[in-house]
Amino acid sequence: MPTSQALEKAREANLDLVEVAPDERPPVCKILDYGKMRFEASQKGGKSKVRQQKLKEIRVRPKTGDHDVDTKVNQARKFLEHNDKVQVTVLFRGREMQHQQEGRRVLELVLEKLADAGKVERPPTMEGRKMTALLMPVKAPGKGQAKAAPKPAPDTPRDGGRGAPNAGAGAQP
Repeated sequence: MPTSQALEKAREANLDLVEVAPDERPPVCKILDYGKMRFEASQKGGKSKVRQQKLKEIRVRPKTGDHDVDTKVNQARKFLEHNDKVQVTVLFRGREMQHQQEGRRVLELVLEKLADAGKVERPPTMEGRKMTALLMPVKAPGKGQAKAAPKPAPDTPRDGGRGAPNAGAGAQP
C-alpha cells in the first residue's frame, strides 16, 4: 500500500501510522494510537524490573546496651524482610581491642536474635579494628504455600498401631 494512502487511512481513523519494522523491505507500518503504545511499553518495562539486593550495615560497639542492640536488630530485621543483605559490624576503639570477647558476645547476640530472619553467609571475622559478620535473607515460602504439617496416610490407624479395641465412642484413655 502506498504511504500516502496509509496516512490517509490513519487520519480517517484518527490514529497514527507507526513504522514497526523500518529495516524490512518494504518497511512494515501499523495504524494505531502511538501515545497508547508508548504508555503500554513503559508499563511493561516497569514490571520486568527486579529489585536489586543491597548491602545494609548496622554498627554496634562492645559496650552497646541491650535496648540499643534490640533497636538495631529490629532495623536489621526490616532490611532482611526487604531482601537486603545485612553486615553486622562491631567497632573497637582504644582499650576495647584488649576485650574482643565483649565485642564477640554482642555480635553473637545480634546473630542469635536474627536467626529466624536471616542466615549467616560469612561468620564473624576480625578485620583491623572491626569485627564483621554477613547475614543473607532467608528464602520465605511462596505466597499461599505455607508449610503444612504432614498428614498421616489414610490407611494408617490413628491410634499409632496399638490396636486399642475400645477406641469407639465413649472410650476413656
